[in-house]
Amino acid sequence: MHEGIAEEYVRRLVEHTRRMRLGAELAYGPDMGSLISAEHFEVVRGHVEDAVAKGARVLTGGRPRPDLGPHFYEPTLLQDVREDMSLFADETFGPVVAVSTFANDDEVVERANQSVYGLNFSVWTEDAPRARQFATRLHAGTVNVNEGYAATWASVDAPMGGFKQSGLGRRHGRHGVQKYTEEQTISVQRLLPLAPPPMMSHKLWVRLMTQALRVMRRVPGVR
Repeated sequence: MHEGIAEEYVRRLVEHTRRMRLGAELAYGPDMGSLISAEHFEVVRGHVEDAVAKGARVLTGGRPRPDLGPHFYEPTLLQDVREDMSLFADETFGPVVAVSTFANDDEVVERANQSVYGLNFSVWTEDAPRARQFATRLHAGTVNVNEGYAATWASVDAPMGGFKQSGLGRRHGRHGVQKYTEEQTISVQRLLPLAPPPMMSHKLWVRLMTQALRVMRRVPGVR
């Protein structure tokens, strides 16, 4: 977040996170449930413990909740996260958010694009036209303005997919259909063959074809 609003924003974010309710019941009551497996749980715990050991500050959360189940982990906010910490660039896929600040657009674009991943960005601002221009500088397959991810996901006529190490190909729209097809080229030769005629050297044939192509480029309607 921009450093001009960071203090107030962090205060409200901490309050909201602390009010989140964990639960194991299959209902809409809890805000968050369990992690999916013991392996996933260890990744989340390992990332948080590594960050704290290297100097990150826990603003809220940061603890397992065995009283709720074997794979529960509190929603966690961390500050002062640095590049040498595992969760700085590795995907945690858990209830952990690292809070950081920036001073200007150039700084935050550079830092955001340092990642080897590029699936989705989310930009929050009161200046939507500025955000649209800003989004073109981010190296990701989708960028949502004032929304997390659903806006691009729901745009089913627009291609969706990642840059860099965030996947291959596209889903949705024409591009998503084309990946399930195989392209084929069929050509029927008419008039002159592309090979040189008898008794003509390849060198002369290349010169003549090159000149012919240059002339054809000047003919209206010929591509």
